[in-house]
Amino acid sequence: MATAVSTKLAPISLTPRALEEVRNILVEKAVPGEYGLRVGVQGGGCSGMSYLLGFDKPKEQDETFDIDGVLLIMDKKHAMYVLGMEVDFQDGLNARGFVFSNPQAKSTCGCGSSFSA
Repeated sequence: MATAVSTKLAPISLTPRALEEVRNILVEKAVPGEYGLRVGVQGGGCSGMSYLLGFDKPKEQDETFDIDGVLLIMDKKHAMYVLGMEVDFQDGLNARGFVFSNPQAKSTCGCGSSFSA
C-alpha cells in the first residue's frame, strides 16, 4: 500500500545536526526506502511518558511529513504530546545521542528521555 507524503507542517522540528545523524543512520544501517523516522511517545519512564524514536513503515493511523527529505512518521494521537518539540543530536564528551526539547512537557527526568504532560 503506497502512502502519500503530507505537505502539512510537521508538529516537530529536527535540527540540522539531527537530520544529518538520521541520514547517516539510514545509510549505515541500510534502512529500506519505504521506512521513515517514527517519532512519538509511549507510557513509561520515571516521569510517566518516554519518547519513541526509530525507523518504521507508515501505518493507517499515522500522519507523514517531509522534513528536508527525511520522511517523518507520527501516530495522529501523539501530536498533542510533542507539538512544537525540537529534536537535536549531541555528540560531545559528556553525552552522545538525540535530545528532545518539548514545550508540552510539564516536567522531565534527569536523563531527558522521560516527561510528564
